[in-house]
Formats: sequence, structure tokens, C-alpha cells
Amino acid sequence: MIRGILFDLDDTLFDHRGAADAAITSWASAYFPGHARLGEVAALWAGLEIPYMAMWQAGECSMEEQRRRRLRALCRELAVPEPDDLDAAYTEFTERYRQRWTAFPDVAGALAALGGFAFGVLTNGGQRMQEAKIRAIGLAGALGPVLTGEVLGGHFKPSPGSYTGAAAALGLAPEDVLLVGDDVDKDVTGPAPTGMRSVWLDRRGIERPPAGFPRITTLADLPQLVHQR
Repeated sequence: MIRGILFDLDDTLFDHRGAADAAITSWASAYFPGHARLGEVAALWAGLEIPYMAMWQAGECSMEEQRRRRLRALCRELAVPEPDDLDAAYTEFTERYRQRWTAFPDVAGALAALGGFAFGVLTNGGQRMQEAKIRAIGLAGALGPVLTGEVLGGHFKPSPGSYTGAAAALGLAPEDVLLVGDDVDKDVTGPAPTGMRSVWLDRRGIERPPAGFPRITTLADLPQLVHQR
């Protein structure tokens, strides 16, 4: 019986990709105006996110250092000089990113229709940043604990410890919890070995669902799906 629901944050509740794509394009336009590959910057930045965040999650470097490395990698790809002060440059990107923070329009209605469940957020981002996003999009107090690897003993998705630790934070066993998210490996198939169930939120509606896992394209469909289980 489902008694608790864990939500991924980025690109599930919060439009991370939209905000990041617009922010890095704006940043690059200011730093490298007229560059022939400005139209590719958003995709290049998104492609660098996973490997460099993984370095931080593995303890290979600090959050600040992974940001520097990622900016350097983008500059190398574009064959442009890196900024003299990488930290200041990243801060400029972050400010542009924050200006674009928004929840998806289907979030509030879905949460309202899911009364009676324990909620939590299970995300692989940095604790302070993710908590700030929740506050900025008006969901503070509505979603229960915000749980990252930083508060789960270094366990980031898809480590089994992230799922069992998150369930424990809700006071529940993994088999009593449903995880909803957009990443197939981290949010859908990842929790299965722990007994936690999952739903794939495929907002783009263009990918083939993994066999045996329910798929929705909007959170508006989640309440009906949950109440059927």
C-alpha cells in the first residue's frame, strides 16, 4: 500500500532545463557575443552537467570546483578564452538561472489532489540550492523533507542507500513509498531493487517507457494512477 510519495525535483516539479538553457544562452551571449555556436550552448551545457556533477557526488571535488571544471570544459568546446575569475563567471550564470526559476503548471493541482500521503523530495542536487528552489517556487512546507546525498550519508540516486534513506526519513518502508521522476535510471528503475515503486514522468512524451513501469506525461495524471494502486 502506497503511504508516501517522493518526488524528484529538477525537471519533475521544477523546470530546471528551461531555466538552465535560457540562463547559459544569456550568459554566453554576454561573454561571447556573436559566437557562431551560440545556438548550441544550451545543449553543450546540459551535456556537461551529468559527468561534472558526478565528480562532485563521488567526492572527487567540491561543488565549487566542479562548477569551475564545467565552465572550463564549455570554453574549451567553444574555443574561447575562459573567464579570468571562474567563480565570478559562474555566479553570473547562477543569477541568470535563479531569475528563471519556476514550477511546472501541473504541480499545484497534483499535490492538492494527493492529500493524505506523506511527501518528500529526493534529488541529486546540492542541499542548499535545492531547498532554495523549493522556497522560490512557492512549495516550502508543502512537500515534506528535501533529501539529497548530503543528508543521506553520501548516497545519491541511483545508490540503494538513497532510496532506503529517503523512505526512512518519511518513517516508512521502501515498499510503502512511490518515487516519481523524469530520469529513467535514477527515478524509475533505480529504486526497484529496494522494493520501492516508481512512476516515470516523461514530460517530453517522446521516449519509450522501460518495461513494467507506469508512465505519465503530466503530473495531472498522477492522482488517478496513485489511487488505483
